[in-house]
Amino acid sequence: MATTQWNENNIPDQSGKVVIITGATSGLGKQAAKVLSAKNATVIMAVRNMEKGHNVLQEITKAYPTNKTVVMKMDLSSLQSVERFAQTFKERYDRLDVLINNAGIMACPFATTEDGFEIQMGTNHLGHFALVGHLMDVLKSTAQSRIVVTSSIAHKMTNGIELNDINWEKRKYKTNRAYSDSKLANVYFAYEMVNRYKNDHRAPRVTLAHPGWTSTDLQRHSSFASLLNPIFSQQADMGVLPTLRAAFDDAALNKDFFGPKGTLEFKGYPVKVKTSKVAQLEEPAKKLWDLSEQLTGVRY
Repeated sequence: MATTQWNENNIPDQSGKVVIITGATSGLGKQAAKVLSAKNATVIMAVRNMEKGHNVLQEITKAYPTNKTVVMKMDLSSLQSVERFAQTFKERYDRLDVLINNAGIMACPFATTEDGFEIQMGTNHLGHFALVGHLMDVLKSTAQSRIVVTSSIAHKMTNGIELNDINWEKRKYKTNRAYSDSKLANVYFAYEMVNRYKNDHRAPRVTLAHPGWTSTDLQRHSSFASLLNPIFSQQADMGVLPTLRAAFDDAALNKDFFGPKGTLEFKGYPVKVKTSKVAQLEEPAKKLWDLSEQLTGVRY
């Protein structure tokens, strides 16, 4: 039985299980890949930078020589790259036990993806939306599969997504608001997926996690975060625990959201936490789903 001190020791041996982790070259994704490699999972590191991916794999192999970890290329800011990754994965593997949607970017200057989406919404939400859509058939054919959606406490810092200007073409760009919107979009995506698949017994379980205030490369564009990191942050080995609990706690249910136990959910062992009231609204979640299908061309 898991306690409030839930940690990686609660994860049983994962031999025979296949896990995809997006953004596994640094921070939480890299830490998750290390932990799950040690648990004998077949870990697919879905990464944009192959050189960095292979460097991480070398580290893992040094620690765990018999690991079953592989590096595969995927750039979430390119719908073509996402589709190619999914096709290649399905050619090589016939099961997918856990999909950890971990990759993300934060507080960067205004830019657009290859497909013309605002970079944070495009990478953090729309890229993952397309990825899950392409992999849903293999998830459904794997018994007790699970999707973990990574959000952030920043999802509470927005009062809603401007769906009629999701790519910031009409408004003055505010990078922190755009990030918060993308993290709210992650919650809407998870909740709406559960609602849409509620009558499908083969559908994967969908859980959510946020890492609290964890010191990672994600914060490289934020001098504010870098300044306060020494005071408020925890390291990746703790920050990854909510994600791992969302992925491997047998008691976790659809829509369960895990984050650190401490003050303001900044740091601590993973426990169930609540989303904002705005995140629980069903209407914007439905509208975002329909818009995401339209923008990505990926229909569930």
